[in-house]
Order: sequence, then structure tokens, then C-alpha cells
Amino acid sequence: MEQAEQDVFSTREAAERLGVSLRTVQLWSEAGVLRAWKTAGGHRRILQSSVEELLQKRGGELARRAKSDRYQVLIVEDEPDFRRLFELHLGSWGLPIELQSVPSGFDALVRIGAARPDLLITDLRMPGIDGFEMIRALQASGAISDLEVIVVTALTQHTIAARGGLPDRITVLHKPLRFEQLRQRLLQLIELRKGLAAAG
Repeated sequence: MEQAEQDVFSTREAAERLGVSLRTVQLWSEAGVLRAWKTAGGHRRILQSSVEELLQKRGGELARRAKSDRYQVLIVEDEPDFRRLFELHLGSWGLPIELQSVPSGFDALVRIGAARPDLLITDLRMPGIDGFEMIRALQASGAISDLEVIVVTALTQHTIAARGGLPDRITVLHKPLRFEQLRQRLLQLIELRKGLAAAG
């Protein structure tokens, strides 16, 4: 696939334009979120129009979120039964939330790139891109600065520290999960957003 040089971005140029990390651009390219190809020399080239379309989509999504009274929650969990358990519990609480779930860190990065949620609930141990790598990618892109994150894990604090730890602002809940803990935290976050919206 050949394009005029002015019609394409390098991976670094696309990352700067989108305000994300190089790794995130690579993931989005591999997933088809960005239209890209590799040159004969192995360099990735990304259509500028594809980058601009994603920026427009993200801008529209942010505007939609600002007007929405529903709290956007994304669950990342590779075990289907546990993912379904999350959906059943959160769906039964009668809270003003819009719930989506994905089975991997890769899918989460793609979803967050297109439409950032208010809250990310994630496992740490997952095949492929695990929770640690996903959170590092979100940190590198700056996306984590306005994203609430709750980690639900069976890993001990010692094991988490040995893997490089997690940002201080992330809430860690240990398995077996007491869903009432999650419900109380979610209520706090929803009330906090209401307060910020009223102040704004």
C-alpha cells in the first residue's frame, strides 16, 4: 500500500497527535482501530485521515459522556464466569451505570482508545497483555490521569510489589471479592462525579 508522504504518520507522529504511547498506537494499528501498514523496510505507516477520524470520535465520545448521567464502567476479566458474575452483580444494584466488559488487556486498550470509561475494573493475571502491562500503557499515554481504576486480584501485596507495583491512586480489592466493597466504592465514585458536575 503506497501513500503520499504527507498523507501518513510514523508511529511516533501518530502517538504525539493522539497523545498516547507508541505501544498504544501499535496495538490500535494491529487491532484495526487505525488504518496502517508496514513499509518494505519494516516501518509502520498510519493514514493521517485514520488518526483524525479517531480524534473526532474521541471528541464526540467525551462530549457524550459530559452530557450523560450514566457512569461508564469497563470490566476487564479473562474468566467468562467471573466476568458474568460482575455483570450480574453490578446490573442488579440499580445504579446509573452503563456496563461493558472485555476479556483481555489488549481489548481494553483498544476500547479505552475509542471511548474512555469513567471506571476501569480489571484483573491483573490475564494471558497476553496482563493488567500490569495495560496499566503501564495507560500511564504512558496519560489516559490514567482521569480514569478511576479498581484492581480485583488474588495476588498478594508482596507479589504486586515484586511485579513493579501499581500507582497509588488505584484501589486494590482482593479475591475472593466481597461485592459489597465494590458497591460502596462505586457509590462513592458516582457521588464524587455528581459533586464535580454540580460544582462545574
